[in-house]
Amino acid sequence: MSTTTHTIHNFSAGPCILPPSVLQQASDAVRDLDGGGLSLIEISHRSKPFVAVMEEARDLVRSELSLPDHYEVLFLQGGASLGFLTTAMNFTPSNGSMDYAVTGTWAKKALKEARKMGTAQAITSSEDSGFNHIPDLPGASSASAVHITTNNTIYGTQYAGDPTVNKPMVADMSSDIFSRPIDIERYACIYAGAQKNMGPAGTVLYIYDKRQVGQTGRDLPSYLDLAVHADKDSMFNTPPVFAIYTSMLTLRWLKGEGGVREMQQRNAAKAACIYSEIDRNPLFNGYAALGSRSVMNATFTATDEDHTPLFLDACNAAGINGIKGHRSIGGFRASMYNALPLSSVEVLTDVMKEFERTHG
Repeated sequence: MSTTTHTIHNFSAGPCILPPSVLQQASDAVRDLDGGGLSLIEISHRSKPFVAVMEEARDLVRSELSLPDHYEVLFLQGGASLGFLTTAMNFTPSNGSMDYAVTGTWAKKALKEARKMGTAQAITSSEDSGFNHIPDLPGASSASAVHITTNNTIYGTQYAGDPTVNKPMVADMSSDIFSRPIDIERYACIYAGAQKNMGPAGTVLYIYDKRQVGQTGRDLPSYLDLAVHADKDSMFNTPPVFAIYTSMLTLRWLKGEGGVREMQQRNAAKAACIYSEIDRNPLFNGYAALGSRSVMNATFTATDEDHTPLFLDACNAAGINGIKGHRSIGGFRASMYNALPLSSVEVLTDVMKEFERTHG
């Protein structure tokens, strides 16, 4: 595994840790893109150098996820929060509906936005249990599509693979995109904000089946119509060039490291490392239920709440950043995105063991 040159072990839930080589190349490009004498952020987005960046970024998505030709790839603005509405408008017929699996805060927000423009309902939910598990997804739905959030950063839960339902799925994969292979044919659309596992904030990736758009019977606003953006090669308006360029660099790095299958193996090793210590150490309790635990975001709490600030101090002293849990549930959250090395997780588990020795 590649090692990081960072002196800080970055467990931030987002914006995500990026490979050092990507940070260096992105920094160089802000000063001078490929020796052309102009900064990445001052060249025309329709110039040959940036058109090449956009094309490479989209090609890398296709190759790394093994996309068939009938899937389109877009890099747009607005983040996944705009994607909640965009996907609902593009994949819910005017006389139809979409079912939602409500498995966390972002899934709940997606349903809220969808209800503003049409018929949408929760087909399953784990809210009553504090979103601590992924509930069973009914195999059959009467809706036109089923929406899922594949990984829940706040609560540390994740689908263990691609669910099976009798309708096409729409999936928010913001926090686990490129962490594993996916069965793309199960999905009408995947969308993902870059800042969780792909690049800096500022762009959102859409991957969708071209055969399943333009069938809603809706007169969509141009900016919310995926087909309009596809017709303009993701340049209906000025694209977020820095976020797309850095995402392209991250995808280059991903390919060079062995692709999504290699990431899947590395991420499994990191998850096994942290969860084995959480389960072994009597000073900590895992939040997510067994069988629903996220490979990307491990959530846990102190058995004694008085230990929470003390453990955070111990992490800070060890150079561990971003470990404080979300305000919704407190405790701790270790976000282990693709670029985080196993060595950083081992530093965290060593701190946990030492904390047990000194406070147990």
